[in-house]
Amino acid sequence: MILLTFNIITIEAECKNGAGVSDDERLKISVENTKAILRILDIHDTKASFFVEISIAEKLQDLLKAISYKGHEIAFYNQNSDPEEIEVAKKNIQDLLGKQIKGIRQKDFKVPQQNLKLMEFSYVSNIDNADILFPFKRLKRNTEIVEEDGLSIVPESISPYSQLPYNDFVFQILPMKYYQNMVFETLKNDDFVLIYLNSWQFTDFGKYHFDVPMHRRFHSGKKMEDKLDALLTWINEKEMATSRMKDYIF
Repeated sequence: MILLTFNIITIEAECKNGAGVSDDERLKISVENTKAILRILDIHDTKASFFVEISIAEKLQDLLKAISYKGHEIAFYNQNSDPEEIEVAKKNIQDLLGKQIKGIRQKDFKVPQQNLKLMEFSYVSNIDNADILFPFKRLKRNTEIVEEDGLSIVPESISPYSQLPYNDFVFQILPMKYYQNMVFETLKNDDFVLIYLNSWQFTDFGKYHFDVPMHRRFHSGKKMEDKLDALLTWINEKEMATSRMKDYIF
């Protein structure tokens, strides 16, 4: 099973030459990038899970309704929100969508699992940092979803052969043929491959001139759209199964 997930987060990089991009403009970029992702998913009739950053969730009500209407899952991405902020956002978005928010993803700032269970989350999908050196570290490889504190804990996927994780950076830099082989070989050993990408990777950096490192500009924007399209084309040609996170876990 392939679990395709996207983090909806605003780009934090400053602009070159002292130019400025307002918070509203950054939010608009996130919306446009997410709409591009949705168009590609529609073309391939593929459902995914979208992890929206908690601090911007209520500013994206129209977008979240559109994502949910198309049959995708809405979950939360916590950058630095405290339990009270998470609880308020969860209630408001659930009321907006008429659906329960079951999943949450965290990276640097992690709320204790006991708190997340009290807020009635069902699963946690935490991720690690994805910098230029990260893919080359040998990582402890967990392949099974486990139950802790009443929550399903979903591990990051890591190739058993290359030891590369299926994170945003690896997808961006690897040639598609190599990436496809990595997915194919991993599914021979594991029940699922969890892939995650960030909405900001679909930004046209030539247009906005953000001060982003060269290795992060590589294959971004339209090229990122083309890579996602190529991946989904290959998945459908090979008749590989895909699923939203909540459907696979429960």
